Order: sequence, then structure tokens, then C-alpha cells
Amino acid sequence: MSNVIQLLPDHVANQIAAGEVVQRPASVVKELLENAVDAKATDVKLIVKDAGKALVQVIDNGVGMGIIDARLCFERHATSKIRHAEDLFAIHTKGFRGEALASIAAIAHVEMKTKQDQQELGTHIIIEGSRFISQEPAVLPKGTSFAVKNLFYNIPARRNFLKSETVEHRHIVDEFQRVAMAHPLVHFTMIHNGSELFNLPASNLRQRIVGIFSGKTNEKLVPISEETELVRIQGFVSKPEFAKKNRGEQFFFVNNRFIKSGYLHHAIMSAYEGLLKDGMQPAYFIYLDVPPNTIDINIHPTKTEIKFDDEHALYAILRASVKHSLGQFNVAPVLDFDRDPNLDTPYQYKGTDAAFPTIQVDSKFNPFAEEQPSKSYRSTSFSNKVDTSTWESLYVGLKNDSQEVETIEFEADTITSSLFNDNEIEEVNSSTYQIHRKYIVSPIKSGMMIIDQHRAHQRILYEQYLTNMTVHHAASQQLLFPLELYFSANERVLLVELQDTLHAMGFVFDTVQNNAVVVSGIPVTITESQVSAVLEELLRDLQDGIPENSYSQNDSVAKSMARSLAVRTGAYLNQKEQENIVNGLFACKEPDVSPFQKPTFITINVEDIDKKFAI
Repeated sequence: MSNVIQLLPDHVANQIAAGEVVQRPASVVKELLENAVDAKATDVKLIVKDAGKALVQVIDNGVGMGIIDARLCFERHATSKIRHAEDLFAIHTKGFRGEALASIAAIAHVEMKTKQDQQELGTHIIIEGSRFISQEPAVLPKGTSFAVKNLFYNIPARRNFLKSETVEHRHIVDEFQRVAMAHPLVHFTMIHNGSELFNLPASNLRQRIVGIFSGKTNEKLVPISEETELVRIQGFVSKPEFAKKNRGEQFFFVNNRFIKSGYLHHAIMSAYEGLLKDGMQPAYFIYLDVPPNTIDINIHPTKTEIKFDDEHALYAILRASVKHSLGQFNVAPVLDFDRDPNLDTPYQYKGTDAAFPTIQVDSKFNPFAEEQPSKSYRSTSFSNKVDTSTWESLYVGLKNDSQEVETIEFEADTITSSLFNDNEIEEVNSSTYQIHRKYIVSPIKSGMMIIDQHRAHQRILYEQYLTNMTVHHAASQQLLFPLELYFSANERVLLVELQDTLHAMGFVFDTVQNNAVVVSGIPVTITESQVSAVLEELLRDLQDGIPENSYSQNDSVAKSMARSLAVRTGAYLNQKEQENIVNGLFACKEPDVSPFQKPTFITINVEDIDKKFAI
């Protein structure tokens, strides 16, 4: 029998490895940015076109590469980061596997320009699908420039699998933010389709976080600092009142490498126990420095999963440090009725020397002297003698006419005339009832109907918003003082795309620029205090991409708004509000189901009730 097993060619093996290393354009961004940081660059520029499908380019001013290294870096498992297997337990760089550049070159057109500082000429290399097209010397500045064009050009199935530009762009921004936050001393710039999205100069950690998200972030942050033999913890957590429903601003960094850890996230949440509402998530930016030999990074090519030697101790230290910071900065409330606030010692007094109290002595004081009555308290104003003649003079000259109280008529009884006779007035009985602040019960001819108040109100608002967006614009109430809201870069991009749709619903935006969004008009159905929460939930629902056709876009926005503003379960409704929901529900085109295809009401016939009482 002939032999059937054979070694795969290198370009085929690289394409197979690329499927695990390069999943989308954001994966290319991550690998190239980390290579620039490992090259000790102080200025890194990211240029993206068409959400990375057409171009991903990273330019840095790092150490650069020589002629041989420039050619060798595109080979599989070629790296300058490690030499021996033992080096895996002493990793101080971002990359070490030597797979990224070979995988990228196998599925894209790559153009690399690099030059070392001491060299007169640099190297210019062009690769297409693992094939070297050219390698020439060139006059270049110090550093390296990687340009990755036409990603997945030779794998059509993978290219068709990519999401919309909005989704892919959001993933690219996420990777850019993670690398930028891990290295605040490096100047990062991001340009997308010719417009500058981020320009982050070298700064401290707090300024970098504020520069990435918004200026309003600064007042939300509570610093954390803890140092033990096992780990050194630094970073920030947010105050409980700024918690959101999404987990978009939660970051863990271990040795300046972004990781994901559900176990450490649970430690943070347990520190916030009793401070957050149900379903709310705090923002945190936690930086952990641990000895490299106590962690294992080589688990997955993306290197976002890490195994720790002693996770339980790390959990306890992290939870305690967060809890201590929340208490230290008076974020966690203290309820102690017997506590004397005069005994509280501010933290800034720590380490200061105590001052000796001053003693004052009255040299003239004689305890054996007889007490002399003090004359200073005797005055006419404190006299014990009360002059009673004055009040009696008030009644001199008044008539002493007496009149029987029974003969006086008072207009106490209000006499109200009625347009109808008492027998013509019919008593109107209540037609709806609310039970458990969740359901509305309404009697009907065949029995009774039980309505879910939350789902019913969702259906009413959903059809109302759809009508406003498609048939006629909704009325808008102008604000006397415009609201200034702050959103991240991703959220501002979504708001710009949704601006026309939101305008049809009654929102009026004055400006959408920098970090601030100025709202000067809101729909009449919402209050000023609800605007921020409604927009945040809308952006969270649409973060996976806005539908391209207008109907799907309107449908998604209407569903999100209806879910945000509908009457919640547990809310008390008076008689008028109950009747409005019942009447509004059956005025809808599809009253049977909510916008999310869940039943809004059920009916129970009299026959079914009779069967329950049958013996």
C-alpha cells in the first residue's frame, strides 16, 4: 500500500495557522501594535481604511530591523523574543510565538519598510500570499511600517464571513484602546478613512483613560493601590452611582497585557456587594504586576487567557483592595448611629506627629474664696416682678353685650346644587384591577382577561415610535438648558449614523463632536433625567451593528426605546393609567404579542372558572 501521509507546504500550513491567529482585521491590528511596542517605539500611528478590509497600516519609530531579520520575520516560528523553552516562564514582551507575521502574510498583501538607526539604508519588502515579490534597499526613516492590504483576498469564504464595517471598526477600536491603555508612556494615533479618531500623547495612567473615553470619566474614578509579595495592584474603579448596564469599560491587565478573567471579575463584583442595583456593572481599570514565573500565557494564540499559580490568594487580595478603596474615599456608605463624627481621623493625617494641647491656667482663681453673688445678671429685663396692669387696660371701654351662642347662625354647611337627581346618578364600578403590580385584570363578556402591563406598554410604545419614524415626525420639547452627554468614540460613531432616525423620534442634537453630545430637544414621552439612560441602552442594543436597510434600523431603534421606557413590573398604576394601557393595547395593529414576540395577555373563560369550582 502506498504512503499517503505527507508534509504540507509552508504556504498551506500558514493559511491553516492564520485561521486561528487572524480571525478578523482587529487581530491584525493587535499583532502589529504589540510588535511596535515590543520594538520600544515611543510614537505609534495606526491607519485603517474600510474597517481594515482595504488597509491596516502601523507606523512606529522603534529600533527597526536589519536586512536578514526583515526577511526572516515572515517565517513560521521565527521570533526575537525567546530562545529556550525556559524563556516561556520569564516573558516580558507581548509576542513570543513567532506566528503572527507569517499568518498575516499568507492571507493578505503585505508591504514592509524598516530601518535601523545606525544604518544608512532601510529595507522595502513586498509579499503577496506568502510569496516574496520584491526586496529592495530604500531611503527610510528610523522604525518600521507595516501595510496589510486586501485581507483574506485568497480566502473568499473567510472574507464573506466578516461582519459589517460598523462591527469590524468597533473591534479595531477595542484592540487599539487595550494596547493604548497598557502603555500610557507611548504616543498613539488612530486614523480611520482619513479622519483622526484618537490622538493620545504620552501621559500618566489617569490621563490616558480620560483621553480614550471622555472628560467626564475623570470624576468617576476611584484610585486603587496595593502591594504585596504576590502581586502589585494599581488602577481605578468607578463610583457605584456611575455604574452602567453594559460591561464595556472593564479591563484587566497583567504585566501590561490585556486579559479576560471571569474569576477576577467576580472578585470586583463581590467588593461592590450592596452598592449596585441589580444588573448594573461598574467600570474598572485594574493593572496587576506579578512575577512572570507565576503565570502561564501560552494557552491560546490570542494570549487573552492566563493561568495563575495562586488564584485564590489573588482573588482575596483584589477584593480587599477594591473594598478598601471604596471605603477610603467615602464611596461605601457607613451606617452607625453611635459613631461620633468628631473622632474620624482623615487619611491625610497618617504619619503626622501629634501636637501637644495648650494649657491655660487662671492664676487669680481661689477655690477657698467665698462665692459673691454676681450683680451682672440683675437687670430690669430679667426682673421677676411682672407688671399686670398693662394687659387689663386693653379691655377698658369694650361693650359688655352678651349674646346666646345658640342664636348665632354660621355658614358652615356647604349647600351645593346638583344638575341631576340622585336616582339618575349611576355608580360607576371599576372595570380594571392591578394584581401584584404586574398584571392588569379586566372583565370581559366571556370571562376575564389578564394583561402583562410591561409587555403591553412595550407594544403600545413600539407602534407609536414606528409611526413617528415612518409616517410623521414626533413632537419635540425644547430644553431650556441643553444636556451635555459624554460618550466613547464607538458610541459617537453610532449616534452619528442614528441621528436622522432619532430626530424623527423627537431628539434634537446641536453638536456631536469631541467627547460631548449636546441635546437641545427630547421627545415629549420621556423626561430629562431619562435621556442619558435611554441613549446608553439604545447604543448597547445596537453595538453589534446597525441594520443597513431603513426598516430594520427603525425597527431596532423602536424596540430598544420601547423596552427602555415601558412601565416596569412592580410599578403601581392608578385606575386611569390601567385603562389607558388596556385601551392603547387594543388600538394596536398586533395586540396579541409584544415587539419581542411574547404574549401580552391571556383570557380565562367563565367555563374554565366553573370547572375549578366543580365538585
